[in-house]
Amino acid sequence: MTATTLPATRRRRIRPARAALHAFLLITALAWFFPVLWAVINSLRDYDYTTVHGYLSLGGFTLDNYANAWTQGEMPVYFANSLLITVPAVVLTLFLSSCAAFVLSNYSRRFNLVMLAVFLAANLLPPQALLVPLFRLYTSIRLPYWISESGSLYDSHMGVVLIHVAFQIGFCTFVLSNFMKAMPTSLLEAARVDGASVFQQYWKVVLPLCRPSLAALATLLVTWIYNDFFWALALLSSGDKMPITTALQNLQGAFFVDYNLLSAGSVIVALPTLIVFFLLQRHFVAGLTLGASKG
Repeated sequence: MTATTLPATRRRRIRPARAALHAFLLITALAWFFPVLWAVINSLRDYDYTTVHGYLSLGGFTLDNYANAWTQGEMPVYFANSLLITVPAVVLTLFLSSCAAFVLSNYSRRFNLVMLAVFLAANLLPPQALLVPLFRLYTSIRLPYWISESGSLYDSHMGVVLIHVAFQIGFCTFVLSNFMKAMPTSLLEAARVDGASVFQQYWKVVLPLCRPSLAALATLLVTWIYNDFFWALALLSSGDKMPITTALQNLQGAFFVDYNLLSAGSVIVALPTLIVFFLLQRHFVAGLTLGASKG
């Protein structure tokens, strides 16, 4: 009798706390989701209708805002620019950070903490504090015109890619080195016995096992780099080289702002990051939970 009633008693005791936790999580989720839902609803409504009836009314639904945002914002051009910045930056950051993490987790153990501190040092300073020296550095480094039309790192996609790699490589190295340290050393010992070189150990043994962590980092990097506005605005001067985050400026008039049109543009801009997250969701969750339990 006691064995059957004890679990029910425990469930009754924790039920109020669990209900309060669920209520808190529901309110927090709605608070985060409401701006997105509000933007989607406004993007589907006509500006003239909402001007007359207000945003709290129902009606005036249309898809013209998306078509107008796509054409007026010249989004194909800006999407191509974001692609030229985001893809090389993510690939280069993951490759360099995985190489550094492989070395730090398997070699030079005496200097591991020092090297990790060097890699993470770039993330300790705010970007605004480095703007002036980086601007002078970018304008002084000359490049061939077939690489950069401006003749320097300034006003080139390569310059924006390099600054993103420099800022993100420290965090990625720190995360990947922790994943690689948790791998059994017997795998690399067996590879050495089979005559595998250092690069083959990294490329054929370690890197495939880091796929969940690489997918998780790739999702974060795409979100951070794709949504960046500061470095693109500071290091690019040509309007036709700007990323998609600057396309929303073309949807704002000089004397008034069509918030329905701007909402449609914001939804279009946010779609690529959502697609990347849903495509890598399984690997993203696995990468975050990898190493959370032992045994």
